[in-house]
Amino acid sequence: MPMTTKMPNKLINEKSPYLLQHAYNPVDWYPWGSEAFARAAGEDKPVFLSTGYSTCHWCHVMERESFEDEEVALLLNKNFICIKVDREERPDIDNIYMSVCQLLTGHGGWPLTVFLTPDRHPFYAGTYFPKHDSANITGLMSLLKTVNDIWHNNRNTLLDASKEIIAVQKADKRPGASSLTADVIHHAFSQLKNSFDSKYGGFSNAPKFPAPHNLLFLLRYWYSKKDSSALEMVKKTLDSMKNGGIFDHIGFGFSRYSTDRKWLIPHFEKMLYDNSLLAVAYAEAYLATNNYSYSETAHEILEYILRDMTSEEGGFYSAEDADSEGIEGKFYIWSRDEIKNVLGDKDAEEFCTIYDITPKGNFEGLNIPNLIEAGALSEDKKAFCEACRKKLFDFREKRIHPYKDDKILTAWNGLMIAAMAFCGRTLGEEKYILAAEKCVCFIFHKLVRSDGRLLARYRDSEAALPAYLEDYAFLVWGLTELYEATYNPLYLQKALEFNNAMLSLFKDDKTSGLFLYGHDSEELITRPKECYDGAVPSGNSAAVMNLLRLAKITGLSELEREAKSIIEYWSSDIEAVPAGYSYMLCGYMYSISEMSSEVVIVGSDSKQMLKAYNSIFHPFTVSVSKINKELISFVPHYSQYRDKEKETTAYICRNFSCMPPVTDISKLQEALMQ
Repeated sequence: MPMTTKMPNKLINEKSPYLLQHAYNPVDWYPWGSEAFARAAGEDKPVFLSTGYSTCHWCHVMERESFEDEEVALLLNKNFICIKVDREERPDIDNIYMSVCQLLTGHGGWPLTVFLTPDRHPFYAGTYFPKHDSANITGLMSLLKTVNDIWHNNRNTLLDASKEIIAVQKADKRPGASSLTADVIHHAFSQLKNSFDSKYGGFSNAPKFPAPHNLLFLLRYWYSKKDSSALEMVKKTLDSMKNGGIFDHIGFGFSRYSTDRKWLIPHFEKMLYDNSLLAVAYAEAYLATNNYSYSETAHEILEYILRDMTSEEGGFYSAEDADSEGIEGKFYIWSRDEIKNVLGDKDAEEFCTIYDITPKGNFEGLNIPNLIEAGALSEDKKAFCEACRKKLFDFREKRIHPYKDDKILTAWNGLMIAAMAFCGRTLGEEKYILAAEKCVCFIFHKLVRSDGRLLARYRDSEAALPAYLEDYAFLVWGLTELYEATYNPLYLQKALEFNNAMLSLFKDDKTSGLFLYGHDSEELITRPKECYDGAVPSGNSAAVMNLLRLAKITGLSELEREAKSIIEYWSSDIEAVPAGYSYMLCGYMYSISEMSSEVVIVGSDSKQMLKAYNSIFHPFTVSVSKINKELISFVPHYSQYRDKEKETTAYICRNFSCMPPVTDISKLQEALMQ
């Protein structure tokens, strides 16, 4: 029997897509847990830990080169207990050991490779290792032999190293908290401005990540400070990303990042979280500029999600892979001849000219469609390009698709609920709001335990893992947006309930800030807190914004005090590198803004007034409408609002005082834009 027909290893958790990428895997992988570590102790072996995610290209490369290789597997199985962890299911484990990798090497990334003692203490870490030594990288074979030799012949060296690492990990190196001043907002803006690429947008040369929360910060800075350069940076970045190959011009949606400065060549996997936050960024830019192309892009992102990334039950899938048939980007790239075969010579000639499709190619001899040179489509070209796109999309659908990570993560679903609700409300698309509601219903029924505890992951009819800070914070974000999109008090009530549970489970009562995992979760070697806004806003940053918005909607001042306490706790970190905390600073701007407002709209025919309210960019405003007994039952002060002479009426409160009631739409818009 050929070796490649061997059955998959059965030791691993079969609910995790990252652990089941390929059928042939000769390494004896164990799930994270006491059984594996007890085995390591009993057999006197160190632990080999690999964390990654199902759509990670370099995780696939290391798997093909090493973990599917009999020679490597022999060394691993003989000398180590091997554990695989899906970092999207266990961000707590990944966060702790990724920080070790960054401490030891100065950088991080996936796949993450860590060597542990049987008591879970790390003594060596790195990322991708090829099978054999290369000019600059130690090969995995050499590393495994070296670690095994030291483990048996000079173990104290490794144990001493692990003690030092743990000591550093547990030490609180943060300076004492202090109160921020508005200067930090200007410093963050200056850092982003200094790193801005004026030719192609974005905030680095290469690789380039979308980092939508940076754009949300700049939009709020422009709104607050009336600095046009902030808006120009947003517009340039959004335009350049949409024109680049990082955007899928045939099937829509954005890839995770660009490997080059021009946004041409993406790392082709598509992540739910990126597309959630980018949809919000494009929709906000539309409100700020009235440029319809931004609204169009937000629509396209969400159309991709509804078409390809939504389960029948209403949950949103996590990601699509970069690779298909073992080749990165194969599903997405084109030859000029393929375009001709699909479109015919005449249409192909025009389409190829517009989208940079050449015989030579722009990516490994083939082509990534893009508009970098052509620029945004003119109105007279849109109908032609859309007709061609549909034909190419239908043709592409017949190709072998990239692997879809079909696990449903509560955190990322919270972000997409927020995006669907916000875009549905501001762009006037009811189906997005309905999709958000369906997803919330799914989470309530499938991802909430009988005791009310939120869970983190759903796959193959199984919900598992106590939810993390991000799960709670992002779900509350989504529920708050959904309340403002529907004014159904159930969503506001649930937002408050999950917010209160979040504080109970994750709050550090000794100081402040929120831990990554709850006090009822598995106790790991450390209990980290994180505020840095990386690929997504941190759980602490999202929690601050939630607390502020809920405080304004409900009048619960203790929620605002909690938000300010968290900001103060992280103040020294923020002051050190302000641009690294852009979403936390969105919350801070909100907390000190003189334009922070609450709008209550009442009346039996409020549709037009609400439409006007939703058409304006006012990021520091919350709204309440459709006041009923259910809302008053837990926010009693709304009982005082009454229609003025049976006309639809807007009540605007700002800076602890209320303006005269407004019944004219233009006056509402004027008041909100002051």
